[in-house]
Amino acid sequence: MQRRKFLKTAGLGAAGVVAAPFVSTAKAQETITWDMVTSWPTNFPGLGTGANEFAQRIERLSGGRMRVRVHGAGELVPPLEVFDAVAAGTAEMGHSASYYWRGKVAASQFFTAVPFGMNTTETNAWLYYGGGQELWDEIYAKHNLKPFPVGNTGTQMAGWFKKEINSLEDMQGLKLRLPGLAGEAMNGIGVTTVNMPGGEIFTSMQTGVLDAADWVGPYNDMAFGLHQVADYYYTSAWNEPSAILEGTVNLDAWNELPDDLKAVVTEAARASNLAMVSEFAFRNAQALETLVKEHGVQLRSFPDDVMQALYESSQQVIQAQVESDPDSAKVYESYQAFQQMVSTFTDVGEFAYLKTREKVIG
Repeated sequence: MQRRKFLKTAGLGAAGVVAAPFVSTAKAQETITWDMVTSWPTNFPGLGTGANEFAQRIERLSGGRMRVRVHGAGELVPPLEVFDAVAAGTAEMGHSASYYWRGKVAASQFFTAVPFGMNTTETNAWLYYGGGQELWDEIYAKHNLKPFPVGNTGTQMAGWFKKEINSLEDMQGLKLRLPGLAGEAMNGIGVTTVNMPGGEIFTSMQTGVLDAADWVGPYNDMAFGLHQVADYYYTSAWNEPSAILEGTVNLDAWNELPDDLKAVVTEAARASNLAMVSEFAFRNAQALETLVKEHGVQLRSFPDDVMQALYESSQQVIQAQVESDPDSAKVYESYQAFQQMVSTFTDVGEFAYLKTREKVIG
């Protein structure tokens, strides 16, 4: 009887040992469903579809354990309220551009674009290897957010203008849609700038609320039909030599993820970053050809006095910001030092090659 009792007890103990991992595994395989709010119209080319693809990568890489529902601008929150919504936990994730939050986090602007700053390759190098991501994490943690670069449009165009710009005088009094540090620099040379969602640009140009507008580049600009409301397309890419698309995760939700799913989100963000850069290089080339050859768009460059004024104004804007905000000073010190370091090779590498290619091929 004692032997039978022992075996029965041992059997229950063994069952308990087996059952515990089974319950744990079942929990590990439960599907986590998050919501992502964005600043882009649903399925908008490049930006909206980039958010969709980011969500799809997370699901694939997680083997279906994690799913993300993407919401276009205005579906759950207005396009320029993504930051607050994710910080508050209204949605677990966001996809937008950090310079939209300059009124909340002044240093955020450096994580989208810096006038006369680094190109896309240099910017990614700063984020991934030069300490940029760590600074971004540090600043956003104060707002209960974990940030990632989740795409980049590459070099952006200077924008669409209803009239031709032949001198600095022609810029005076223009009403221009342009966010971030570049917008502040434009204000410094006599332009009145506003920040508005991309979906409002066409109507604002059409009705005269705006005289000019920056959006992205040929691919996205043609999708919004901006060639229908302005004749001149300026190529003087000073404002956003690189334009990071920002993914944010609510920090509380991030901390609750197991390590393997944190790795999934991180690698999905990296893959999405590269994919968007590559797509924009391809799509912009196609769209530019269509705009010029089929729609008769006139390409222009700003005259020298405008470019010089914009450079000087940009430096004044950045200096004023770093003097008034310790986080901005810390970020820009890192950014500027990395730009000075990396540009040495850019100049003798890529830039030298592009000049040679132009000279030899034409």
